[in-house]
Amino acid sequence: MTFLELERHASHETVRNYASDLRQFQSYARREDPRMPTLDPATVTTESIRAYLHWLDRKREKSTSMARKLATLRSFFRYLQREGMVALNPAEAIRTPKQPKQLPRVLTKDDAATLMEFPTDPAGGSLRDRALLETLYSTGARVSELVGINLEDLRSSDGLVYLRGKGRKERIVPIGAVALRAVQAYLNQQPLTKSRDLTAKPKQAPLPIFRNSRGGRLTTRSVARIVARYSNRLAGGFVSPHTLRHSFATHLLDEGADLRSIQEMLGHASLSTTQKYTHLAMDQLLAVYDKTHPRAGRPTNARVVKDIKP
Repeated sequence: MTFLELERHASHETVRNYASDLRQFQSYARREDPRMPTLDPATVTTESIRAYLHWLDRKREKSTSMARKLATLRSFFRYLQREGMVALNPAEAIRTPKQPKQLPRVLTKDDAATLMEFPTDPAGGSLRDRALLETLYSTGARVSELVGINLEDLRSSDGLVYLRGKGRKERIVPIGAVALRAVQAYLNQQPLTKSRDLTAKPKQAPLPIFRNSRGGRLTTRSVARIVARYSNRLAGGFVSPHTLRHSFATHLLDEGADLRSIQEMLGHASLSTTQKYTHLAMDQLLAVYDKTHPRAGRPTNARVVKDIKP
């Protein structure tokens, strides 16, 4: 786990998931696999890992979860191989379970606007919650990036904010005027920000923008609960913080933004990851066409988009 944190710069959540996956495999091997007399990693074979995946499948584990657990084992044995602790990586030859091709859910522009208006009780933390929702939707930040924003990361005069993404990669993204006003209203309510002199005490610990009632940094789970609480009031039901990221990208594409710009703002390493939003935008366009054109000729729930390339 130290390797993940110090060399791979993995987030705490990623480290926690890796540890959980490895513990599950260890528990499985101890109880279920007679071919492994000891828990020595050198005794793990490709057949052992295949049997583990079959065991997960019988437990009705989701294919996405199985793929992650296999990736964890691949990474773990790659590290052991590099350190000379095993000769071969037994997980390398196993094909990743086929993933369902599901497009992420996005909010309509009207639903996104409605969601922003739900926090209305200043005494109940609505200023923070409104600022949080506006920032997620305005920047397309991942929830881990949102909770990592510090006071000094916000460049209000330029309309920019620093985000720290996966692998501690930093990027600068625009933040809209509406989101900035919401953040400023929230910060004006916080006496801690007024008493802090950043220039006089440059070595002070960074001050997180989004804080809990005790003044500590919000966790990703807390943000998810906040988003769920307000989005439950939408007609389509609750959404996750990542839905706002998907909505951010899709709405930009709808309004004519190019994929390269969206890729930069989302912090995607590959353009192919960003291309899924062309599917979303085309699906929405076809839905409007099917509902409004008198000779569309397709049922409104028909799905016709397969592979759309920009």
